[in-house]
Amino acid sequence: MGTGRGRDGWAPVAVAGVAAAGAAPAVLAAAQVTSPWALGGAALGAAAVTAVGGVWQERHRRGAARREELETRLRDGVLLLPGGRVPRVRDLDDPIALGTHPSIAGEGREGRVPAYVPRDADAAVRERLAAGGFVLLLGDSAAGKSRTAYEAVRAALPDHLLLAPHDREGLAAAVERAVRREAAVLWLGDLERFLGGGGLTRGAIARVTDAGGVILATLRGAEHERLTGGGDAHAVREVRRILALAHVVRLSRIFSAAERERAAAAGDPRITAALRRAGEHGLAEHLAAGPELREDLESGWDAGARPRGAALVEAAIDCRRAGFAGPLPRALLEELHERYLGSRGGARLRPETPEEAWEWATRPRTAGTGLLDPADGGFTVSDYLVDARQKAAGPHARVAGLVARAAVAHAARAADADSIADTAARQGRYELAARAYGRAAELGAVARGRTHPRTLRSRQNLANMLNRTGRTEEAEREIREVLRLRTESLGPEHPRTLSSRHHLARVLRDSRRYAEAEREFREVLGARSRVLGPAHPDTLATRHNLARVLQRTGRLAEAERETREILLLRADLLGPGHPDTLSTRHNLARILRDTGRAEEAERELTDIVALRTAALGPAHPQTRAARRHLARLRKPPGGAPPPP
Repeated sequence: MGTGRGRDGWAPVAVAGVAAAGAAPAVLAAAQVTSPWALGGAALGAAAVTAVGGVWQERHRRGAARREELETRLRDGVLLLPGGRVPRVRDLDDPIALGTHPSIAGEGREGRVPAYVPRDADAAVRERLAAGGFVLLLGDSAAGKSRTAYEAVRAALPDHLLLAPHDREGLAAAVERAVRREAAVLWLGDLERFLGGGGLTRGAIARVTDAGGVILATLRGAEHERLTGGGDAHAVREVRRILALAHVVRLSRIFSAAERERAAAAGDPRITAALRRAGEHGLAEHLAAGPELREDLESGWDAGARPRGAALVEAAIDCRRAGFAGPLPRALLEELHERYLGSRGGARLRPETPEEAWEWATRPRTAGTGLLDPADGGFTVSDYLVDARQKAAGPHARVAGLVARAAVAHAARAADADSIADTAARQGRYELAARAYGRAAELGAVARGRTHPRTLRSRQNLANMLNRTGRTEEAEREIREVLRLRTESLGPEHPRTLSSRHHLARVLRDSRRYAEAEREFREVLGARSRVLGPAHPDTLATRHNLARVLQRTGRLAEAERETREILLLRADLLGPGHPDTLSTRHNLARILRDTGRAEEAERELTDIVALRTAALGPAHPQTRAARRHLARLRKPPGGAPPPP
């Protein structure tokens, strides 16, 4: 913290100085100075100063308006103290306000959270926070991530401002406040809420950390797998790049022997009771009543119990798994729950009334939370239940299309529609993703304007999904409009403009307009090499797609040289199992097939099928494409065609 004034601090002083200088002629006249040289000089100086003063006053006015607008956005979008002030870390004494799960009740003990049990990772987290940068705590639901982060930041950075946005809408204001001169912590609990369309970007991370701020985030393991394990190259690549900037500290839900000893010595009866029951579950799980919530949900399905309420909760769990990140509308859950109820027996379960179902689902349990909790006009569902269902279903399991489509239809915020679309795109559900991106673009145009950067992101992703589903004419119209708007607002060589040109070239290629596609790819490649560098992942993406054009137009020797070089670069930069690396290997297999080297092509495709099946699942379009190409290589002359 320097002692000099910032630009905003000097503005009032400058305006006052200008006003004093402008009054100089009147002062000289009052002092009976009659020299024409003095009076003329003062008049000329006053005129010049008045002109400059107008500029300074206008700057000051605009600066004040910006500060007032930022304060309004902060009031609506971040955690504040009762008086409306942004808190310092030391001002907060309630970890629940920052996402810690309330604890089960305990006799003779006040407070909704138990004593903190020091974790083995504490020292590493606090050292990372003191060093600055982006720190991410990664672990299962109810592993103690939020509480560990809360205790660490209070110990390491008590005097920093604490900026905890409620959602993506509040994130932009929090970032703007965090880059001021005053040291700040940007708290992003449940980081998945801030990733994707209109969310956290690498640029925002750089702005905060370059200004001396610290970003502290938590992320559940199941969400990490969902966000990074899919196959849509652009969505996965962007999330992975953001997470690669973080110092990751993993937190296990199962306490170590040393942690259990510290827990036993804590003297809190709630912890003592949880230690006795923990077993295969974690201590923090029991303190947050996670197993109790799951048991309540399972027993709710018993005939004559609360099957309708259980169906409401199941619908909420699957909406979250589909990517709906915000509070879930009551109308959505009521529409969907009949499907779940019917699949488990319907009337034979003797379901309760809707009123009884809602009362049961939202009734606070021992930790003070329900299976569903009211929030901002909708309902949230325990992330413990969401993670448990996803683990039971398997990493590649997807919710039913009917559920995901209903979630899209009920999304009232562009951020929620974008999140559903991102999830669908990662899973290879391109028709669903197109529907959701279209919804996000519509909602974004109304809320922010049709030329807002977030709206244009949704529109470009819509064009990408339209192209993937064969609707190339619609895709071309959409991407050309996005390109026009980005060129006008950002310039022709801005990375986002180049991204739109890259996607236009892909549409041209997939429309079999190879000469136009090659020309566009080569121009984008030159610009990306200049702007981003020759080894940047986006530059390599353009080289890869240009090589696809070379392969399709029969220039196989050139295509092979280029593809092998890209493969080496991508494997080194991204890793051998990264989706982009596998895409380049798949292109190499096509070239080998086209040049008559069937055995080499078969070996490549065999590896690709195995790797994609493990990473993306057997039903993903990229896995199916590799399996289909392998089957064609192996098909004997006159044999049946391979399955689609």
